[in-house]
Amino acid sequence: MSSNTGRSSFSEKVLNRLGSIWLELITGLLWWVVGYFPSHHLRRFFYRLSGMTIGSGSTLHMMARIYDPRHITIGNDTIIGEQVTLDGRKQIKNSQGGIIIGNHVDIASQVMIWTSQHDLSDPDMKPLEAQVSIGDYVFIGPRAIILPGVSIGRGAVVAAAAVVTRDVSAGSMVAGIPAKEIGKRNLDKLTYTLGRARWFQ
Repeated sequence: MSSNTGRSSFSEKVLNRLGSIWLELITGLLWWVVGYFPSHHLRRFFYRLSGMTIGSGSTLHMMARIYDPRHITIGNDTIIGEQVTLDGRKQIKNSQGGIIIGNHVDIASQVMIWTSQHDLSDPDMKPLEAQVSIGDYVFIGPRAIILPGVSIGRGAVVAAAAVVTRDVSAGSMVAGIPAKEIGKRNLDKLTYTLGRARWFQ
């Protein structure tokens, strides 16, 4: 290996480490400072300033934990509950990480949406990243966990505490660990708006 290649590899590692530290700082500020502001308007302002795309009428309640907001897109009239985790990481070269959330989506408190995980079959447990996509009119119950690479179709319902490990089709109602279909939802009549989020939360 040439000395130039060695220097290049070292420089890349240093830059990656500095980038990780910067993201950790942003995550900390968004969680410990912004996340505790008792004002939707202020939180939205700072989330947007940090790179998150938030549509009209959408809001995140207090104490959300945000990882890499630059790769999180939220549609219109979407309400995200307290203490939700949104993992927008997209740090691996050419990865397909990040989160896309549609319109009129209701995500309850303490839901976790992850886009990054470790490859347990790799001897170095290298990280893997895969995008999570959530369609319009989806409801996700409290403490549900959505794992990397999952796509949830329009109007689907994820029950409380479910662990979603694979795609959920439009209108499907899923529950359990791992989540399995338990019913269907009528998609013809989904025209509602979620309305005003709770003030001071």
